[in-house]
Amino acid sequence: MNLFEVSKEIADRLACIFLRNEQGNRPVYGSTEKFQTDPHWRDYILFYEYFHGDNGAGLGASHQTGWTGLVAKTIQLFGLLDAERFLESGRQALFKQSDV
Repeated sequence: MNLFEVSKEIADRLACIFLRNEQGNRPVYGSTEKFQTDPHWRDYILFYEYFHGDNGAGLGASHQTGWTGLVAKTIQLFGLLDAERFLESGRQALFKQSDV
């Protein structure tokens, strides 16, 4: 793997904590049923201070985004950019309007 692929892999693993899995649950909410199934809560993403190492459940403060707020930026970044485009255009590729 090159450095771009490594960074994408790390970003994907972090994003998986917040995205719905095959069962339709977000690991960040662990076994908290209200956040997993309630239509008024299930799409509000909380960025916790810490995460359980085995299941990804959020722990600690949920009212301060801190470093976990960066997950949203990595989802955006890797959604717009791939290694080839970055190598061709460099940092300018981040600021060009996407074709989407």
